[in-house]
Amino acid sequence: MINHNRRKRLLKLLAENQSATVPQLVEWLNASPATVRRDIGWLAQRNLLTRTRGGAEHLQQKKRNFALQSETFQNNIHNNAEAKRAIARCAANMCVDGETIIINGGTTTYMMVEFLVDKQLKILTNSFLMAERLLVSSDNEIIIPGGKVYREQNVILSPFDNDITQHHYASKMFMSVYGMSLLGLMEADPLLIQAEKRLISQAEELIVLADSSKFVKKVGLILCGLNRVSTVITDTRATDNAVQLLEQSGVNVITVEPEAMPYPQAMNHPRDFAHHDSMETEILE
Repeated sequence: MINHNRRKRLLKLLAENQSATVPQLVEWLNASPATVRRDIGWLAQRNLLTRTRGGAEHLQQKKRNFALQSETFQNNIHNNAEAKRAIARCAANMCVDGETIIINGGTTTYMMVEFLVDKQLKILTNSFLMAERLLVSSDNEIIIPGGKVYREQNVILSPFDNDITQHHYASKMFMSVYGMSLLGLMEADPLLIQAEKRLISQAEELIVLADSSKFVKKVGLILCGLNRVSTVITDTRATDNAVQLLEQSGVNVITVEPEAMPYPQAMNHPRDFAHHDSMETEILE
């Protein structure tokens, strides 16, 4: 059994049994004690289980810490978290097993991870946090572009025009944005404009995940016009005027009720790269 399948099986066994000793896991996984201990250590470092003396315990959902290194990303995911989670759930429910989708790096799109773990999708994402989480917790096929990791923005950005994204077509792209107006989707960071324009061009349908606060943000960079947007998923706090303006522009609008968070979105993760001072990390093409 290859590493990631065995580790996912280990997590599933702990979820079913709450705890297990190394000998029990050796028997259930048909693996050596040394392999089981390595897997426990690897998963414990990523806050996916609790290491105990002689075994491991299931990490309760409410205690999980997600792997967010960027202070900006960490702070933003707390903002309107109840609305973002409901929006993310709705977006994940739009995914059909077997299709190829694109997901950009944002706090609302990142919350889709929880609802994608049981899907069977091919997912192209420029979010290294999402890619790591889905690789560990799901059987989805994950594709990431080569390039530099920008921690502050949580994106992988290639310096080349002909990167891997141009070879992948997706039926849907799910996108978080900084703001929205009649001019279109808006971003505050030129790096995100560069990364996301490439992804948008590869998708047939663009679905925007935008909580109600996004309708009042004013920034200076336009990513694309509303004519490129198929659907906006927002929360019921969005004003009638904002919804009507979108619908008059031909955009389908879905509103969802904010829902309570089942666990804190606090993000302290003992990643190896947390000890590097540089804000950029190279990833091989």
